Amino acid sequence: MNYLWAGMILIGVLFSACNGTLPEITNAALDSAKEAVTLCITMTGVMSFWVGLMRIAENAGIIAGLSRRLKPFLRFLFPNLPEDDAAGTYIATNMIANVFGLGWAATPAGLKAMEALTRLEEERRAGRQRGSVRPVPPGTANDEMCVFLIINISSLQLIPVNIIAYRGQYGSVNPAAVVGPGLAATICSTLAALLFCKAVSRRRRA
Repeated sequence: MNYLWAGMILIGVLFSACNGTLPEITNAALDSAKEAVTLCITMTGVMSFWVGLMRIAENAGIIAGLSRRLKPFLRFLFPNLPEDDAAGTYIATNMIANVFGLGWAATPAGLKAMEALTRLEEERRAGRQRGSVRPVPPGTANDEMCVFLIINISSLQLIPVNIIAYRGQYGSVNPAAVVGPGLAATICSTLAALLFCKAVSRRRRA
């Protein structure tokens, strides 16, 4: 990606120099830098607000309650995940944050979930985990990691906070108009992810 972006910038500068439009390139770069700073300030406020709400919900026990309600769904997605494993809590927290469009709050929980799944795989290799699940070679993602990643990418969202903030920043008349289409699109993507995961899991067992 670094080479790609560097090449695009270099081509743009060379093309501008050949056509005598270097001043326009300079002005565009300065305007873009100013716009980027303004957007960062806007997104920082939005992020602080929603992450603060997430923290309040966590301290009030709402996140823990929702996590317990998600256990049947997690059991369906991760049938080989031990019920008392810490990865289940992190996965539930990540999913809840993603549903509410809080990608910033979802990322730390997602990283901790992957760390917990890595420890689980190490325990399987050491023979400390009972069950019929065969461990994967070191450096290879296990089934739980792959399913979690796919579900995380599909990212069902009730409130696309990022897009609403972007649309508001750029002067949209109705920034929240994307809520309905976004919900429909993420429902379809999540259903496709679930079907794919179950189809691959069934093929492996066959």
